[in-house]
Amino acid sequence: MALSKVNPNLITNGGSRKNIIINGGMRIDQRNGTDTINATGVTYNVDRWLGRGVSSAGVFTLTQDTNSPANFTNSLKATVTTADGSIGSGSSYRVQQMIEGNNAANLNWGTSAAQSVTLSFWVRSSVTGTFGGSVANGDYNRFNPFSYTISSANTWEYKTVTIAGDTSGTWATNSGLGIRINFSLGAGSSKIGTAGTWTSSSLEGVTGQTNLIATNSATFYLTGVQLEVGSVATDFEHRTYAESLLACQRYYEIIADGSGADDSPYFGIGHGVKSDQINWFYDFKAEKRAPITLIVNTVSNGYYAKNHSTEKNKETLGFTSGHQSLHSIMGYMTNISGVTEQSSWTMQCNGANCLIAVSAEL
Repeated sequence: MALSKVNPNLITNGGSRKNIIINGGMRIDQRNGTDTINATGVTYNVDRWLGRGVSSAGVFTLTQDTNSPANFTNSLKATVTTADGSIGSGSSYRVQQMIEGNNAANLNWGTSAAQSVTLSFWVRSSVTGTFGGSVANGDYNRFNPFSYTISSANTWEYKTVTIAGDTSGTWATNSGLGIRINFSLGAGSSKIGTAGTWTSSSLEGVTGQTNLIATNSATFYLTGVQLEVGSVATDFEHRTYAESLLACQRYYEIIADGSGADDSPYFGIGHGVKSDQINWFYDFKAEKRAPITLIVNTVSNGYYAKNHSTEKNKETLGFTSGHQSLHSIMGYMTNISGVTEQSSWTMQCNGANCLIAVSAEL
């Protein structure tokens, strides 16, 4: 009988796992790049952390950085590359983590037993003043803005914010989107409000906040983010690198990446199913949150199927959504010739731009 993979993110706050945030220390960066945030859509950068903005009125980048306070090795860095000094009333720029409902179920939000939580984090900015953020539900109709002050430019500062549990609204307690944690980099007049109050208005920051996006070349660093039950911030929960990686792989997992030290990684086992098709199989390292999306970079002859006597190559790989579970997938290589049915193959990624990944992000 096959053993089920463990969901590494079913956190019990009363037990050994108090931090609801995943990768709060910004150590895991599977995508390993710099992303330009110039649209309202979600763009993930450092694992579990994303950026959202508005068209080209204001633009910022996100990347992992080694500038960090004591006891941390990494941070998430935002840099303004196009300033927006006149933010539209409904516009919002933010860094965000989406929290799975399973990981916040014990907060009892949406009921009379709702528990308070404390958000703590380290922050560094080239701009000083009052900054804002908010906590929101997955349905985007319950919001509680918070504020904090950055006193000294380009200096790491530790902040804590206590948020009363919401006794109203709908809060997912399954594998759907439970809680949004937003750090505002700029927000228009209809997106800001009073700190510490639950509302149905879509608020991303606080009245009078400093808008980082208004200053070209401004920088904002964030690390050591922790969300825990109670009204007191405790020391940051440092997980091992392996634990943090596994937790992140529930949402995004790289199957093969030719840009690393291993420039021709093997990613699966295949077998011939007909004269022009090889099916390949891959078992995920972590159970996925939901059915996945397959991501394959197009690379000239970048994906190989090899056996003892020959090799086949393709620019792309296929995937049939019906041939997957939360634990594994089956893909295929088609429009090739000379394949013997039931023949065995090893699948190989070749070339610096070769990438195969799966996403089950919120």
